[in-house]
Amino acid sequence: MPSSVMPTPRMPGAQPPAAISASGLRKSYGDKTVLDGIDLHIPAGSVFALLGPNGAGKTTTVKILTTLVTADGGQAHVAGHDIATSPHGVRAAIGVTGQFSAVDGLITGEENMLLMADLHHLSKREGRRVAAELLERFDLVEAAKKPASSYSGGMKRRLDIAMTLVGDPRIIFLDEPTTGLDPRSRHTMWQIIRGLVADGVTVFLTTQYLEEADELADRIAVLNDGRIAAEGTAEELKRLIPGGHVRLRFTDPAAYRSAVSSLPAAARDDEALALQIPSDGSQRELRAVLDRLDSAGIEADELTVHTPDLDDVFFALTGSGTVPDQPKEAVR
Repeated sequence: MPSSVMPTPRMPGAQPPAAISASGLRKSYGDKTVLDGIDLHIPAGSVFALLGPNGAGKTTTVKILTTLVTADGGQAHVAGHDIATSPHGVRAAIGVTGQFSAVDGLITGEENMLLMADLHHLSKREGRRVAAELLERFDLVEAAKKPASSYSGGMKRRLDIAMTLVGDPRIIFLDEPTTGLDPRSRHTMWQIIRGLVADGVTVFLTTQYLEEADELADRIAVLNDGRIAAEGTAEELKRLIPGGHVRLRFTDPAAYRSAVSSLPAAARDDEALALQIPSDGSQRELRAVLDRLDSAGIEADELTVHTPDLDDVFFALTGSGTVPDQPKEAVR
């Protein structure tokens, strides 16, 4: 990790109750260390996104927390159950949708749902009721009687999550749920995930799409070489990366000259009548710039806040590339 990038510190004080917590999780396969002591605290009713390059340990983390793989060290609790001593309690409380669909293409969507209801030991009447409600919720009623093999990728994903919800889990693990979907289907999945969280469900999300984490997650952790390189909200992570600035543009040369005098640390572009002031994008720094302009009676014609995005964060923390010289812009 570059020396200029530091993990976001946790704020002191009591933390909210965790739906998922882990301390010092470790896992190796032969000589390869996949997880090298990771800590997690995921509040109930939130979306937590785990990012990382291929092979970083994202899927291994999901498999450990869902009791599919045993950790070599550390502790974890999911829905109040110890993953080592109460795996059945964990499994009864969670739903899991993996990278590859669990849908059986040889039977209909409705039959997939009823099969899942049987696995959850629901009565036939209750199983049909739950299946019908979920098929309607996920807009699959018209396709319910058709073989699942005829479904599009987005429809299979919706059916996959509907099957996951048959047991009414309060915690759902979504391991790269939108991989391979077109943009429209991906946005549909985002709406589904937001709806789950609005119902109080906790979502543990792994994804290759940084925009997805930015859109959905309350907190994001970046996993690299088996360790969590940084964790925080999307905005907190973006502030870890240098290169943010405020750009002021003027149409009146006199106002521009006054601004140059009032902001001596700003980089000048005399041809464009523009100033560039280093900033982490925070409200505090933006207010300081505006206060200095106000005190001098200067008004800029255009103010643009430039902040690094999650791509920049990801590249800087994982060494997966170089941070672009020109971060994406957000006009505010």
